[in-house]
This record gives sequence, C-alpha cells and structure tokens, in this order.
Amino acid sequence: MLRFSRFLPARLPLAAAAAAAAALVLSACSPAVDVTPAKDAANAACAPMMLALPDAIGDAKLRKTNAQATAAWGDPSQVILRCGVNVPGPTTDRCVSVNGVDWVIKEGSPVWTLTTFGREPATEILMDPDKISSATVLADLSPAALKIKATRNCVGQEDLQNLPTSK
Repeated sequence: MLRFSRFLPARLPLAAAAAAAAALVLSACSPAVDVTPAKDAANAACAPMMLALPDAIGDAKLRKTNAQATAAWGDPSQVILRCGVNVPGPTTDRCVSVNGVDWVIKEGSPVWTLTTFGREPATEILMDPDKISSATVLADLSPAALKIKATRNCVGQEDLQNLPTSK
C-alpha cells in the first residue's frame, strides 16, 4: 500500500497531462473554414490588422481558417475577411466612413462585399446582411482596419461642390 501511494502523486500529473493533451487534440479536430486567400495575402501590412481582429462580431465567434490573412466569424460563417485584395479605384459604388475607415459597399443577393477604400493592401469582408448587421460588422472591424494606413478617402458629391476653377 505504501508503494502504491508513493507512486500515486506521480501518476496524477501524468493523467492530467494526458487528459489535457487529448482535449487539445480533440479541439484541433474542428474543421477550419475554407477561405481562398487574396492575391496579396502575404503583404506584411496585413499582419498588424490580423493581430487586432476581434474575438467576436456580435454573437459570432472568431473561427480558424485555412489561409493566410483571412478570418471567419460564426458557425456557419456569417462574416469572412480577406486582407490583400485588389485596392479599389474610383467608383460610383456607395462608400461609408465608419470610425475613421472608408468602406466601399457592393450589395449582392444575398452576400454583400465591403472593401476598405484608400488603404493598401485592401481588406474585403463578405457577409449576409440578413444574418448579421453590416453596421455591427463595420463597427467591430474598423479598429483593426485602422492598422493599415489610409492614403486616400472617399469623396462624395457634396465634396465636389464649390471647387476652384482652373484659372
């Protein structure tokens, strides 16, 4: 009996470590979200933004993805983010500014595409506004998008009033 009790303390940490390892392996089995990386996903400027992404958008929790500079929230995915997409040029698409970040909005059916404007590399968000509010998505992701410096801003028709002439 003494021998058994002498080895018991040594076995408890081993059993606890084995249980923790099994839990880690089982949690690693949850499938990653399959996302196609953007053409410029390896751009180093994406890294600070990716590190600043929120753990949740509304009730949708951050999930693992299988591609560099991508993120997904919700199960099933409600929001997909890709850094390193083509930088949008001048456009007549709607552009909104949320917390210091300009976003070009292309309303699809059912998926909307929201792309940062005036930041290189650009970041794209795919979302279904019937599943999650675009206002919530943009408010929650704008602080991370601020990590990529803006070089241009959206210009609306009101900004084009009273321009000086070329004389």
